[in-house]
Amino acid sequence: MELAHTPTHPRGGSRSSRDAAAAAETATAAGALLLAHRGGLSAGVDPAAIRELGDRLSHEFLVETLSRRFPDDAVLSEEGADDRDRLAAHRVWIVDPLDGTREFGEPGRTDWAVHVALVENGVLTAGAVAMPALGVTYSSADPVAAYPPLPAAPRVVVSRTRRPAPVLAMAAALGAPLIEMGSAGAKAMAVVRGEAEIYAHAGGQYEWDSAAPVAVARAAGLHVSRLDGSEPHYNQENPWLPDLLICRPELAGAVLEELRR
Repeated sequence: MELAHTPTHPRGGSRSSRDAAAAAETATAAGALLLAHRGGLSAGVDPAAIRELGDRLSHEFLVETLSRRFPDDAVLSEEGADDRDRLAAHRVWIVDPLDGTREFGEPGRTDWAVHVALVENGVLTAGAVAMPALGVTYSSADPVAAYPPLPAAPRVVVSRTRRPAPVLAMAAALGAPLIEMGSAGAKAMAVVRGEAEIYAHAGGQYEWDSAAPVAVARAAGLHVSRLDGSEPHYNQENPWLPDLLICRPELAGAVLEELRR
């Protein structure tokens, strides 16, 4: 199943649809900038320098673009200083300029992303995850398609390097095979695409890691929660948001039960 679309440019529609389109357009444009910069890898440029500059270029582009288009809105970026004025703002854009920095610096890898999400009065209302190396952007405005029947054994996407014990125990209890993948956005979009059924994370993330993936996953009809089943909250004073579950809704009860053991 494919839910990815190139960004649309609606002239009318609701404000939420226009915000979702703006998120998709901005994330896609930042992704194009990163792709062009990433070309330096084939020219033998130091991968560490490529990663560092890519983070900065995408951050500067996102902040400048969103601030110009929405001058009354606040922006919270992984790569920027945290302006606490955002806590009193009605609308706050939460962005991760380059999610999966390690993968971005490895030639041929596609599992890195750009995240752009909007929180209005504490509620996540729009989001987009661009996966530039795949040429797709997923948006909270994408129509919800029917998911295929669940496989006999649900698939769990996990990090290549960090595999929290609760997640491994849950996967083992469900007989779930593991799929290795890089960025949080890439993992979440694998569930949105129907290439996996469960993405569970424990052990540390921030709001920018999950805001856009959560907005897209929720719009696609997936279950979204913390590992204890509670709601994730955004634009908090401390943006630390260490755990997350995105999965097919039919599996949520069994997954949460195993995670609570």
